[in-house]
Amino acid sequence: MDGTRTGASHAGGGHRTFLIVGGGLAGAKAAQALRDEGFAGRVILVGDEHEEPYERPPLSKDYLTGRATRRSVYVHEPSWYARHRVELHLGQPAVAIDREAREVRLGDGTRLPYDALLLATGAEPRRLGIPGTDLAGVHHLRRLAHADHLRGALTGRAAPRDGDAPLVVAGAGWIGLEVAAAARTLGVPVTVVEPAPAPLYGVLGPEVGEAIAAVHREHGVTFRFGTRLAEITGRDGMVAGVTTEAGETLPARAVLAAIGAAPRTTLAASAGLALADGPGGGVAVDASLRTSDPHVFAAGDVAAVVRPGDGGHRRVEHWANALNSGPAAARAMLGREVTYDRVPYFFSDQYDLGIEYSGWAPPGGYDRVVWRGDVAKRTFCAFWLDGARRVLAGMTVNVWDLTDTVQALIRSGRPADPDALADAETPLAELLPPA
Repeated sequence: MDGTRTGASHAGGGHRTFLIVGGGLAGAKAAQALRDEGFAGRVILVGDEHEEPYERPPLSKDYLTGRATRRSVYVHEPSWYARHRVELHLGQPAVAIDREAREVRLGDGTRLPYDALLLATGAEPRRLGIPGTDLAGVHHLRRLAHADHLRGALTGRAAPRDGDAPLVVAGAGWIGLEVAAAARTLGVPVTVVEPAPAPLYGVLGPEVGEAIAAVHREHGVTFRFGTRLAEITGRDGMVAGVTTEAGETLPARAVLAAIGAAPRTTLAASAGLALADGPGGGVAVDASLRTSDPHVFAAGDVAAVVRPGDGGHRRVEHWANALNSGPAAARAMLGREVTYDRVPYFFSDQYDLGIEYSGWAPPGGYDRVVWRGDVAKRTFCAFWLDGARRVLAGMTVNVWDLTDTVQALIRSGRPADPDALADAETPLAELLPPA
């Protein structure tokens, strides 16, 4: 990757233009960081939605159930952008990058110049690709408009209720489970169809995944593991049921496709920027979040950051990555020395569970799981260890203020005593190597 430095050598840069494409959390926080760092030049933020930048986690949680207001999901108050001289171009997608002229063209033909460009284009829901996906009542969840439609389906006059045709969720990942929990909170029956043998299998593995499944079953969620949807059937243009690949027919009044998200790389690819290899894809960036073009950076869900040691790339889709990588990219655009190597982190709220997870330990990548606390009472921790007893990942459930310690254990790369990890009376901090 080209290591040429770009950006002003000082924060002022009053004659320079920094352009951000992407109206989500990463883009908004990058704009904020530029002003916080003292950048006095022109800042332009482009978003293809008509909404000001907003946060996505509430869309599958409190906003979906009505406990959070629409205004509460926005990153900044309405006047922030004008007060900080951030120009908003909303409702127009960026359709092309002219790297030679250093311009971005919008869908309406507008051309915006840049000295440094940040791509924070995010990701989009994967489609089911089966018959019936064009029926009314088939939902995706990525944008505020999606959440509004789904909330109407769950709370409106025609919403299903216990004993009625259920909401069928295709996919038992974080979004699918959070929506299932929200729906059950609203009294909506839920069936989750998942090809893996347990929920969150690709992240948590079978042991911890089954513990999460048990909580959902206690709240009335029905699971169909080991299969996926084959067809969505309808009546009068509306969803009426689904058929699984196992041949089972299930009633349904609404279907949520929650089978993951794909990075929005079309803009970068058409401009000839390097993309990451592998199933996760994304725009390949170095440790300073710079792409193969020294004047173009990427952050958030679309960015695949080089991994220390092996030169491969990892793309992380969670909220904390958007929160932290946007400002990191902004500092790199300003010419600061930046090494973005944060431990992956995410959180989830489901029923009365507050879940925080740090690290990376997919099935096949760890040797054992160590439990700490009381799983039955839903107050516990889980740690994923490799064969050398190093902590690869850790998750807390209704246990607070341990994330920094868990991440320090992961970063240390030192073997940990499994018995001490499992002993709730032993402070985790005692397992850290001496400072």
